[in-house]
Amino acid sequence: MNHDSYSDSYIRGILNTVKTIAMVGASEKQNRPSYFAFKYLLERGYRMIPINPGHAGETMVGQPIYARLADIPEPVDMVDIFRGSQYALPIVQEALALKPPPSVIWMQLGVRNDEAAALAEANGMKVVMNRCPKIEYGRLSSEIAWMGVNTRTISARKATIGGVQRMSLNRVTAPGGATAASDRVQRGDGGH
Repeated sequence: MNHDSYSDSYIRGILNTVKTIAMVGASEKQNRPSYFAFKYLLERGYRMIPINPGHAGETMVGQPIYARLADIPEPVDMVDIFRGSQYALPIVQEALALKPPPSVIWMQLGVRNDEAAALAEANGMKVVMNRCPKIEYGRLSSEIAWMGVNTRTISARKATIGGVQRMSLNRVTAPGGATAASDRVQRGDGGH
């Protein structure tokens, strides 16, 4: 698989099928990116399990923190790696020892380890590298548009404030933004 680019259908398929996500490197510090991603996905209805050996036995957004993947008392569908690239291979090896193993390995923004990806794929797992499931969920559900980003997706659906909300990830993104004047400028007609 080409890990430099993922189709929307590939990402959408993962986000629509996983239910339980173990986040390795989750931080209970509210100013950390892992905290934002964890809380966001939890609020969208995913079962989130934080993994952080320095805080095992504590809770994060009401969820018990485990020291390692092997300590989780239930199956997980996806392991989200919020650690440096050099840690990805041992985390994938630990994930492969789970019974049953997860179906997805997801490496966060800035995390890429081709050896870890190859090992996961050789064992039947889907892999995403250098992407954030929070960002991808927001983009594919058009929810990110409510935060001031023009995704060029047309929807009359309004955000629900508070509570668990799982958006549709099956929206169609339209190119949008073109007008007769902008088309003339692109052709070099000077907009006239």
